[in-house]
Amino acid sequence: MAEQEPSNFLDDLANAEAEEFGEEMEELDDEVVELDALRAERDELRDKFMRALADAENSRKRAQKERREAEQYGGSKLARDLLSVYDNMKRAVESVGEEQKEASAALIEGVELTMRELISVFKKYGIEPVSPQVGDKFDPQVHQAMFEAPVPGTKAGEIIQVSADGFMMHDRLLRPAQVGVSSNPG
Repeated sequence: MAEQEPSNFLDDLANAEAEEFGEEMEELDDEVVELDALRAERDELRDKFMRALADAENSRKRAQKERREAEQYGGSKLARDLLSVYDNMKRAVESVGEEQKEASAALIEGVELTMRELISVFKKYGIEPVSPQVGDKFDPQVHQAMFEAPVPGTKAGEIIQVSADGFMMHDRLLRPAQVGVSSNPG
């Protein structure tokens, strides 16, 4: 076997080492690319996880709010239907004259007790009457104007007659108080 010249041998050795170094660098580049891809996938999965966690928390809060509202206001339809019972009992008590009170004292007392019990049950469930008085200022948030009329000695926007009490259930209006309002110019 013929001996190579030292310069060729060194060149071949340098070339072999350079080729080996190049291969190692390519492998390193491939590993870096793979590592970058794994990091991007990790970040994407972390983002999806955080979004899913936030969605779950929002759903939980929404369900809690809906449950609270159902507890507080679930009976509002029934309560509205019972308001006519209250109105009729109130009219019955107010329509009784003095001589009828004496003749039917026990019956009238029973109706008044039933009406008080109804009001007590209303209060138990957060239902409070809105009872404006003649002379109060009209408030469209809790009153419904049934008519307007010019009444001497009153100011415009003053309540001149109360037809029916209104009712609030917690912080919501079940029914506005029905009132007549003065239309006198101020």
